[in-house]
Amino acid sequence: MNIAASKTKGLGKKAIYSLVPILFMAVMGQGYSAEYPDKPIRLVVAFPPGGPVDITARIMAPKLSEILKQSVFVENKAGAAGNIGTQSVSNGPADGYTLLVTSSSYAVNPTLYGAAAGYDPVRDFTPIIVATTQPNVVSVNEKIPVKTIAELKTLASKENLSFSSPGAGTTPSLTCANLFGVIWKSDITHIPYKGAGPASMAVVGGETPIGCTAVAGVYQFAKQGKVRILGVSSEKRIASLPDVPTLAEQGYPQIKDYTWTTVFAPIKTPAAIVQKINQAMNQVLSNPEMKDKFDQNGLIVVGGTTKQTAEYINEEVKRWGQIVKDTGAKVE
Repeated sequence: MNIAASKTKGLGKKAIYSLVPILFMAVMGQGYSAEYPDKPIRLVVAFPPGGPVDITARIMAPKLSEILKQSVFVENKAGAAGNIGTQSVSNGPADGYTLLVTSSSYAVNPTLYGAAAGYDPVRDFTPIIVATTQPNVVSVNEKIPVKTIAELKTLASKENLSFSSPGAGTTPSLTCANLFGVIWKSDITHIPYKGAGPASMAVVGGETPIGCTAVAGVYQFAKQGKVRILGVSSEKRIASLPDVPTLAEQGYPQIKDYTWTTVFAPIKTPAAIVQKINQAMNQVLSNPEMKDKFDQNGLIVVGGTTKQTAEYINEEVKRWGQIVKDTGAKVE
């Protein structure tokens, strides 16, 4: 016998209809809203303004507002190489109205900081989409008399140099720690900043002769002649910097690093909401006008399904965790 049918047998229409609000409230209690979104959505950027994560979020937000027919705004919560913003979203409501936008540091920090990172990259978040990616770059202030990575290595053997990065454990800092420390065995001092924007301004202003950032951080300054980009960490040269050779071309094939920008939701966010956000963001990323804006900032559009995103992020957590161990990187 159908147990549910036996319990409802003999109920009048009025009694059955009275169950509808109860069932509706039960569904709502699980966090699902058929009308999502019905209020503004906040994109929490885990870094200061001016870097690739911030640029990506601010390019996406207006178009997302159009597609979702709801305000989408960006809020910067920087600090501890992305940990502060990440923790704030992890501890917030899982309703789709507060999302995390962060970089590859998300994959690095649990190994670098241990429990102090304040989150588990697999258990605490649902990956929504990899929005953009870009290689890391080694750049120098315009007054530094070197034009190649080989010339920089020679200079480093003669002078005490320093390099800026978006922070300890960020992927640009690890790319340079690997190149300078592990491969060159050079003692170039690392000066961590609170994000790609400040790190880029440091090399532009001559606070550090060398900068290690993702492309977007220094791209505009390179076009203006204020910095010189010596090498990119991608497998192939990138369209926005066709004249800049890869590090592999310059004798370092083991370096194939990227800094990505990915959007995450707290782990208990309903699947239907996650899928809706993913679809909307894929619409943004496939829009020709939006792609032009990303291109102008040296950003490579990615996109994809939530399944593809989760698989990629899981692999990145393993890969960068191993790089942290190999370089001996420490929180500074």
